[in-house]
Amino acid sequence: MVAHAAPDRHPCTDRRQYSPSFEALDSASGHPTRFAQCPQFFADGKPPVIPARPKLRELCYEAFAVLHSGETKTPVYVAQRLNSRIIEDADEKRATKFFADARLPRGERAELEDYKRSGYSRGHMAPAGDMPTPTAMAQSFSLANMVPQDIQHNGGAWAKIRRYIRRAKGDVFVITGPVFTQESPRIGDNGVRVPSHLFKLVYDQHDNRAWAHWQENREGERVSRPISYQELVKRTGVEFLPGLAVSQLN
Repeated sequence: MVAHAAPDRHPCTDRRQYSPSFEALDSASGHPTRFAQCPQFFADGKPPVIPARPKLRELCYEAFAVLHSGETKTPVYVAQRLNSRIIEDADEKRATKFFADARLPRGERAELEDYKRSGYSRGHMAPAGDMPTPTAMAQSFSLANMVPQDIQHNGGAWAKIRRYIRRAKGDVFVITGPVFTQESPRIGDNGVRVPSHLFKLVYDQHDNRAWAHWQENREGERVSRPISYQELVKRTGVEFLPGLAVSQLN
């Protein structure tokens, strides 16, 4: 995948490391680090097929799952399972504490200082606005769920997806990610990669339809017409919905 790809901002009010509801570092904590223990976030329980590479780690949270890259210090993608009920319940008070997830080795993760004075916001891949419980809200502020995002772009480019989910008849699987190029810069002492583009794949299980939003990570970027699932696979080299024959968005 020449490109890997993902969105949201909020000022950090506490620079100490903070790990809401999971102090232990392994599956005994109740927050496992293998997708086999949180298959509900993937269509048919099957995660995307990613070409093998070093420093990939699977992280399960209460409301989303992250495949994290220790090379880019960002997610490769974040997976969610949403429906109208979850969206209606997602009215939790917004958290304010960003934190480095202690389940990741120090040499493979972003730290709060990496974003300081970088000129980029900490862009949520699984949006805080989708979180249905206080614990899920707090966990969404993990830096494992963030990429360096243009401050102006990070604000509401994905709002139309939430409106679609409110009308959906069943579950909608959403996979969000950053896309990098060979020229993608890095920020901070830990060298967090800055994506050139962001994508958000939407799969409506009831209608068996899939499409993707593809946006450049820059100031002034506007919402454009979605691209097909097949086009997303072509651009990223990743089969996000393995084994599924999905219909095109009309």
